Amino acid sequence: MVEMGSVQPRLSPQLLSFRHIFLISSAAMPILTTAKLPKALPNSFFNRDAQLLACELLGKVIRHRVGDLWLSARIIETEAYYCEEKGSHASLGYTEKRKALFLDGGHIYMYYARGGDSLNFSAHGPGNAVLIKSAYPWVDEFSGPASLAQMLLNNPDAKGRPRPSQKLCAGQTLLCKALGLKVPIWDAKRFDHEILFVEDVGAPPPHVIQTTRLGIPHGRDEHLMYRFVDSAYAPYCTRNPLRRGQVENRDYFLLP
Repeated sequence: MVEMGSVQPRLSPQLLSFRHIFLISSAAMPILTTAKLPKALPNSFFNRDAQLLACELLGKVIRHRVGDLWLSARIIETEAYYCEEKGSHASLGYTEKRKALFLDGGHIYMYYARGGDSLNFSAHGPGNAVLIKSAYPWVDEFSGPASLAQMLLNNPDAKGRPRPSQKLCAGQTLLCKALGLKVPIWDAKRFDHEILFVEDVGAPPPHVIQTTRLGIPHGRDEHLMYRFVDSAYAPYCTRNPLRRGQVENRDYFLLP
């Protein structure tokens, strides 16, 4: 399955060779000029409370230009972090490596998690930020089949095979790998509206699921419900908050 506006056609990448994928409609891919670029969210959009920003980012599309291709993914899972709570990097104090967390909203903070790149955006208030936890491939007039093919090439599975498209960005490091985002290039930078930005494509989630964050060590505010998931894409996020055994109003809340 691949996100294409409101249409989700099924794709079986296991049945396609990498070479075959690249040949699909690659000649039809537009090269965007500044005049044709989709409208990027302004930096002011990110200058808001981290939880609010985490919710508002759901359904937005990250676009990254690699050569002549625009690699794109719809944000489906986010986590909010605050300077004063123990689960955040900022709670450990200011360092040159963490400086993006203490800059104005809309700065990019990237770091390595288990050897992979992770993408965050600074929010309102020093030390507050949102982690982009997972996303879903987005195909449209700007990011066509050739873009998806490049994302599949960027992020094969452990055996070198193409991943199912619905699992291509199902985790913070998988997302960055598929989109080709690297810590040395983007950490502490602002968005570049000709290379990397976030767009509002007018596709908000039907509901937002609020639950606890993942991977927070015991005793570091692991109980805080600062994780937000697009309900329509819950099966494709890092860990499905609606999986069997989870109880509404105990393990998660469904926001309007």
